[in-house]
Amino acid sequence: MSELTWWRGAVIYQIYPRSLLDTNGDGVGDLRGIITKLDYIASLNVDAIWISPFFKSPMADFGYDISDYREVDPLFGTMHDFDELIEKAHGLGIKVIIDQVLSHTSDQHAWFVESKENRTNPKADWYVWADPKEDGTAPNNWLAIFGGCAWEWEPRRQQYYLHNFLRSQPDINFHNPQVRQAVLDNVEFWLKKGVDGFRLDAITFCYHDKQLRDNPAKPKDKRQGRGFSEDNPYAYQYHYYNNDRPQTIQFIEDLRQLINRYPGAVTLGEVSAEDSLAVMAAYTKGEDRLHMAYSFELLTEDYSAAYIRQTVEALEASIGDGWPCWAIGNHDVQRVASRWGRGKQTVDMVKMLNAMLSSLRGSVCSYQGEELGLTEAPIEYHELQDPFGKTFWPMFKGRDGCRTPMPWLQHEDFGGFSQVSPWLPLASAHRAFAVDVQEANPDSMLNSYRHFLRWRKSQPVLIEGDIQFIDTPEPLLVFVRTLGQQRVLVCFNLMDAETSFSLAGLEIQQALTGHGLKTAQLVGEMLKFSAFASYYAILK
Repeated sequence: MSELTWWRGAVIYQIYPRSLLDTNGDGVGDLRGIITKLDYIASLNVDAIWISPFFKSPMADFGYDISDYREVDPLFGTMHDFDELIEKAHGLGIKVIIDQVLSHTSDQHAWFVESKENRTNPKADWYVWADPKEDGTAPNNWLAIFGGCAWEWEPRRQQYYLHNFLRSQPDINFHNPQVRQAVLDNVEFWLKKGVDGFRLDAITFCYHDKQLRDNPAKPKDKRQGRGFSEDNPYAYQYHYYNNDRPQTIQFIEDLRQLINRYPGAVTLGEVSAEDSLAVMAAYTKGEDRLHMAYSFELLTEDYSAAYIRQTVEALEASIGDGWPCWAIGNHDVQRVASRWGRGKQTVDMVKMLNAMLSSLRGSVCSYQGEELGLTEAPIEYHELQDPFGKTFWPMFKGRDGCRTPMPWLQHEDFGGFSQVSPWLPLASAHRAFAVDVQEANPDSMLNSYRHFLRWRKSQPVLIEGDIQFIDTPEPLLVFVRTLGQQRVLVCFNLMDAETSFSLAGLEIQQALTGHGLKTAQLVGEMLKFSAFASYYAILK
């Protein structure tokens, strides 16, 4: 791949900095922790890191509530630390992507502090303000993701402000051109610092309907999916008017114009919408919008060959010349080893899942700890930090279970993450997954992860090729990747039982070896799979 298109097929390692490594003894991970572990990350054979927010913040939503877009929060270190991080990462051949939370700020941001004072100040129209109804109630029926009404009363203005997330995360008014320019200026600040791209948090929430129309009700049988269950009233609506508004495309194009002035920089949008796959396609269409987008379709409880195929095919059918990015885990959802393993996960399953993700057409986001096969950590209510979990406990226990500290050293206090009690407890079960344990085992999940990604780099067809699925019964996921004249058959047994597959007309030229995975056996025209086995072969 050229330097300008390094991101196509890249494996991006997501770092949740609070939980990677604490170097200053406060129980919270920091930028120097990332610097310390960059050699480890380079050893994984990933192409880039995505760092979750480290900007100045009151931490109501752990950094996704930003009070200053151009400052490093002292909890994580200094701007000098970040400059050193960039330099070392680039020296190791690792690109650096940072989070940008553009749709909302903290209520402690200077913009909002000024805006809420009255209706006549210079920032008066920088947030989404609206008058109450005649009876004093909220302007409409919009709901917040974290529970309850999406409007909060401000007595100084005698108006409500919009918050799609926590009430301490007011939404910016993107209909104001001054706001849009200020947002772009903040983005450019980091481009000038040398970052290689941005993961755009909640990018579909930038605009709101200026008419403030009510969202329509969603039928009961449509309320499941995308992480929202019936215990959260957010699932009761179609979010047509407070999410994915048509004007978002124009802002994305303005953002891309800025990004294009910094060759090689890339944008990765997080898409959450009523039809996320269609929005991914729209947001990445052509050469003047986002480079990539990902959604929550593979971050759900759904786990079957049919579901994965249906999801990928639906996007392929609509994305045209756009480029997808796939993830099966991140800081917002239950660990994939537990979510899809359902108590039955094994070393072979985790190895297979990491390989499956990295064999789809598109780029990959791989969340820290997936290379170790970490399971969801049990969190008691008194240990809970996540405001989302505190609101919906016990039906939804929040996101803390996937955010616990990385286990580096099995027998060290706090797993080698910190010298003091960490912000979330280290799961006792994670000690057996510790890096030092897996480093010493050539057959470990960690070493399999490294081995497979090193092998993948030698297979351009897996990085750039097209994809076409083949009809197979559960639990087999089978597809062909094609690049030029080369066609490679890729097969995965997603379950812990033996199964088989008839090639039925497909002619194997040569099995591809060297990937280090448990491999199916070819007997005549039959591929025989043991539990969680894979198969790669060049077709004639």
